[in-house]
Amino acid sequence: MAVKVPFKRDLEFEYGVSEELSPMVRRVIAQNPSAFTFHGTGTYIIGKGEVAVIDPGPLDGAHVGALMAALKGEMVTHILITHTHRDHSPAAEPLKQLTGAKTYGFGPHGGGKMGTGLEEGGDIDFVPDVALEDNDVILGNGWTVDVIHTPGHLSNHVCFGLREENTLFTGDHVMGWSTTVVSPPDGDMSSYMKSLEKLLHFDYETYWPTHGPAITETKPFVEALIAHRHDRMDQIRDCLKSGPMHIPEMVKKMYTDVPANLHPAAARSVFAHILHMVTTGEVGADGPANEKSLYSLK
Repeated sequence: MAVKVPFKRDLEFEYGVSEELSPMVRRVIAQNPSAFTFHGTGTYIIGKGEVAVIDPGPLDGAHVGALMAALKGEMVTHILITHTHRDHSPAAEPLKQLTGAKTYGFGPHGGGKMGTGLEEGGDIDFVPDVALEDNDVILGNGWTVDVIHTPGHLSNHVCFGLREENTLFTGDHVMGWSTTVVSPPDGDMSSYMKSLEKLLHFDYETYWPTHGPAITETKPFVEALIAHRHDRMDQIRDCLKSGPMHIPEMVKKMYTDVPANLHPAAARSVFAHILHMVTTGEVGADGPANEKSLYSLK
């Protein structure tokens, strides 16, 4: 029986308008909707007076203008980046030029070794002023942010925990509206599964993803995501029980409820799952494991 993830897709908002979500958190949503960004990139502002901005978003003048309007009379002291996809980090540069704030992130895209990605593509130009590490603490005026390295969606993905409100900004690692695309080579399913399990050790009351609404039943939601990934691997096993198979054949069998135009993204996800199963020794290929390989159960 397929695992049901309790997705939430209802979200009332207005593009370019700063919405107060809690006493310490505001959000401005960029008008860059797509099959991978949902309604668009939600840029978060934390604190009052001296603030941090999380995921400034795409290189879009209207969105940067909306952010500056929302920040009028305040000082931006930190620009925090969850990861380097082009719907998250490119606006960091103009925001930095306008405010003088430093950028903080885990590192360049793909460790500086690759410039490709799925979703909105990789932002190969971004290099943080301050390179973060797991368990770092970022101190602001009236707010404290804990850095949690959560590789998987990308190797440089981090989540940011706001201590004062016990909330976690989850970027694309955990989203309420959809599962996360894990696309090799920089996306890694083994790392992603470990990063999901890592979140179960924390007791955050609310998750704020960069796309879509908040998640309030945090641990059950993460547990459902983990179960969903195991269910996908069960589907791969079922496909391969009938004999060796290529990934496009598996996608047709596994994603019958997904439009054909999204099958290439689904194929990347299946490939990520299979690479994980190759690593665990459960699945083998007819040569080096790639998207065109013929796979079978060992």
